[in-house]
Amino acid sequence: MKPEEPDINVEYGMDTTFVTFNDTSILESEHIDKLKKLLTPIVEKTKDGKLVLNFVNVQSLSSAMLGLLLIIYKRMCEQKGNMEIWNLNQNIQKVFEITQLTKIFNIQNN
Repeated sequence: MKPEEPDINVEYGMDTTFVTFNDTSILESEHIDKLKKLLTPIVEKTKDGKLVLNFVNVQSLSSAMLGLLLIIYKRMCEQKGNMEIWNLNQNIQKVFEITQLTKIFNIQNN
């Protein structure tokens, strides 16, 4: 059975690119590999702007996804851009706190 394609929405603003993850879980390595392929050109296009990753629909994610977020963050910094993570649920927020990723990422929870 073929794994589903990642479901994201991308909106380009003047200086900000918004990416909303519509999947409720981001766990499988194949899914994360596909996300990386989808997100890489978006990151490149954003360059010195701001990238907002909105996790409003996501209920669970794997450590591999945390690794991908670090790769994206590093690339945004290299391009003199900024990255924000929005709307983590409480369980994912706790994972970010335990792993001390809250010290790296700018996290906004509405």
